[in-house]
Amino acid sequence: MQQFRIRPEEPEDWWEIEALYDLCFAPGREALSSYRLRDDVSPISDLSLVARDGQEILAGAIRFWPVHVGPHDALLLGPVAVHPTHQGEGLGGYLIHKGIEIGRELGWQRVMLVGDAPYYARFGFDRLQGVEMPPPTNPERVLGLELKPGVWGGIRGQVTRWTR
Repeated sequence: MQQFRIRPEEPEDWWEIEALYDLCFAPGREALSSYRLRDDVSPISDLSLVARDGQEILAGAIRFWPVHVGPHDALLLGPVAVHPTHQGEGLGGYLIHKGIEIGRELGWQRVMLVGDAPYYARFGFDRLQGVEMPPPTNPERVLGLELKPGVWGGIRGQVTRWTR
């Protein structure tokens, strides 16, 4: 993997990151149910990372958002995107690993996302039974990762917007 400078997202990165997400995801991405959980909620600044290449061009970005699953707190991973000129270099995986590592260091116990199980299984994500994203979300795509052993055990219920 070529050298990238990884750092927390700063306010002046916002428009460039949004342009990257627009480039990498289908039109209408903001209509997805996970975006309803992000409305008027700020991403967690220490976990929202940008990767810049040697010319300081944005190569990738990841954001994590706080959510509730019933009475429990969790991180909602996403979106994560890598510019097409840098895809296949391992940058997306690195950003996911780095974000998870920082989340663990900050004391978060669980992470969830809506995504493709075969891709995210390599990071340790498994299907969450009984955890319900707002509709329309395919329950097969609701995945979770324990940052501390056993913390997803028995947790069921609706995923709701952060209120603290």
